Amino acid sequence: MLFRWSTARRHSDTARPANKRGLGTFGGVFTPSLLTILGVILYLRLGWVVGSVGLLQALVIITISTLITFLTALSISTIATDRRVRIGGAYYMISRSLGVESGGAIGLPLYTALALSVALYTIGFAESFVAVFPQVGQRTVGLLVTFFVAALALRSATAAIRAQYIIMAVVGLSLVSLLLGQPLEPAQAAAPTADPGGSGFWVVFAVFFPAVTGIMAGVNMSGDLRTPARSIPIGTVAAVATGYVIYMTLAVVLALRADSSTLVQDPLVMRRIAFWGDAIMLGVWGATLSSAVGSILAAPRVLQALARDGVLTERGRWLGRGSGPRKEPRVGTLVTLGIAVVAVILGDLNAIAPVLTMFFLTTYLVLNLSAGIEALVASPSFRPAFRVHWALSLLGAAGCLAVMFMINPLASGVAALVVFGVYLWLEQRGMRAAWGDVRSGIWLMLLRSSILRLSSGSAEDWRTWRPNPLVLSGAPTRRWHLISFANSLTQGRGLVTVASVLPEESWSLERKGKLERTIRDFLARRGVQALVRLVSAKDPFQGSRHLVESYGMGGFRPNTVILGDSERESVREDYCGMIDSFHKGGRNVIIVHDEGSGFGARKRIDVWWGGMQQNGALMLLLSHLLRRSVEWGDAQIQIKLVVPEPTARGKAEENLTSLLAEVRVDAEGEVILSEGRPFKEILSRSSRGADLVMLGMAAPGSNFASYYDRLHHLAEGMPTTVFVLAAQNLPFRRILH
Repeated sequence: MLFRWSTARRHSDTARPANKRGLGTFGGVFTPSLLTILGVILYLRLGWVVGSVGLLQALVIITISTLITFLTALSISTIATDRRVRIGGAYYMISRSLGVESGGAIGLPLYTALALSVALYTIGFAESFVAVFPQVGQRTVGLLVTFFVAALALRSATAAIRAQYIIMAVVGLSLVSLLLGQPLEPAQAAAPTADPGGSGFWVVFAVFFPAVTGIMAGVNMSGDLRTPARSIPIGTVAAVATGYVIYMTLAVVLALRADSSTLVQDPLVMRRIAFWGDAIMLGVWGATLSSAVGSILAAPRVLQALARDGVLTERGRWLGRGSGPRKEPRVGTLVTLGIAVVAVILGDLNAIAPVLTMFFLTTYLVLNLSAGIEALVASPSFRPAFRVHWALSLLGAAGCLAVMFMINPLASGVAALVVFGVYLWLEQRGMRAAWGDVRSGIWLMLLRSSILRLSSGSAEDWRTWRPNPLVLSGAPTRRWHLISFANSLTQGRGLVTVASVLPEESWSLERKGKLERTIRDFLARRGVQALVRLVSAKDPFQGSRHLVESYGMGGFRPNTVILGDSERESVREDYCGMIDSFHKGGRNVIIVHDEGSGFGARKRIDVWWGGMQQNGALMLLLSHLLRRSVEWGDAQIQIKLVVPEPTARGKAEENLTSLLAEVRVDAEGEVILSEGRPFKEILSRSSRGADLVMLGMAAPGSNFASYYDRLHHLAEGMPTTVFVLAAQNLPFRRILH
């Protein structure tokens, strides 16, 4: 089923006491939503729509526009019946679904749009009023009406809603007067479906669509509703349906009672058709006045929610204060009044009106995305009483996006830049919400898909290989160079895991969890993104073996182990046995021998070349990855090759030059003549000025501990040296070519 209403009540509805003094469905949602839908476009532009494209296409425009709004209403109903919607309306819904950054990115522009909309509607009221009573000043009327609607809002939301009942009666009277009216005599001979205005279908669509975007008027009153989970779905959907019937009916009436030319040329054609023409003017004034009241009620409540969540920074929390037993946002209303008064004094808002419409449409788009993603992820906590298929919500989002660019591509772009800028600002502030949101579910769904896809492959793709290191760091503060080395290798693209083996008897689960959080915070402060894994074991070497063997998920696991050198000869056998197990498990091994010098100035990397075997290819690849990092960006890579006699030097230099050109690694080659000297002497003299030295390590064999003793001896007195052992069954040579 595409959507379904469940009769089961959510725990959130029964566990919390209802707001007994709150607004009901009719007054709190249906009335403000319907009055916003039946706005000035109904009175001043519906005739132009019908006259420009004809009755049939006008009905299609009304249907498509209402369909997009209806899908958004369904999404709103889904979210509203899943959780208790508190003050803030659309901002509250989005922030609790997609996170405080996304909510704030929509909420701040939405508040600005609502505040300026107050001025937009009062200026519209003043313009139409002055057209009938030219003896009064337009700015004076605009300011008086602005203060009037603000006074209603300051008195209480209930008083403002009661005023909207009067406005609804006036609007109803105007519609009845129109239905009882008489046809007009044709102004000229013109076909009913002609297009005397020269406006195409999509141009007319763009003009009409804002008429049906009033569904948030009731949602924005969420904090004042008696039962939001019931009132928002019923009131919003009922308002959309009622508005659709009225628009479709009046389009037919206008087409039957006036010709196309008259409908296009006379914005007040309804006044001429109506039984009592002045009732149409009352309807126009009522429509603008009701929209202004809806905006002055909604804007402070969005501001209040933003302030309470800390989106406006700590200094702005005073804007979240509430007054009276219902915590009405009177402080926010005064701030909104100030913005509206300044806008009315400045006068013309036509330049920014399209951007305001884009902010509203962006809100609808994100609400549809929120509902669609929640339904698609299907977290156990998402159990709305009103269920909508995720495809309908995403279709509504696509419709909103398409309409935005059809109405005004430039305004859409400006709105998108503003929303994205606010999002980046909030993200950089590192805001942390006290509530959960759907993003974890999204990542989990993507992780599941990725893991299953990786697991279905027969082998790792060598073309996309990069190190995903597991760093056996012990205490990160004591062996930070291991983590720094791993971070430089991955450059934020591979997945680093910082791991340690703890003594089994002294670490409880609670204490271990606290240490993991401490290490994560420490890494974050140092700018390192990594996973943290702690295990307990009586023997650290056995614990490390078990960790490396078992850590990972499906087809994804760390492919490289980075660890420090073993200084104690008493544990050398166990240490080498651990290296052997890593190698047999198919993990590349990188052992970092550091005698306290760190990585120096990170200006030079010496790679001692033994040929294009696995170790040689991997060392060259690792040095290339290091040089691409920010820390090692200025480093020079030197490939050093030792030959026993002068006759082999020329050929070796030629091969090395050819190799470097073929693998496209920015490095210099150096061929060194041994002249009977031991390798340690050559190594010490040639790499004394390096910041990092790379040496290949033989695969573990029967006498590996003795071999490792000699290797360890080579690194004594040297700059930081890494021993590289390739173990993966991958063609590292092909990665370089």
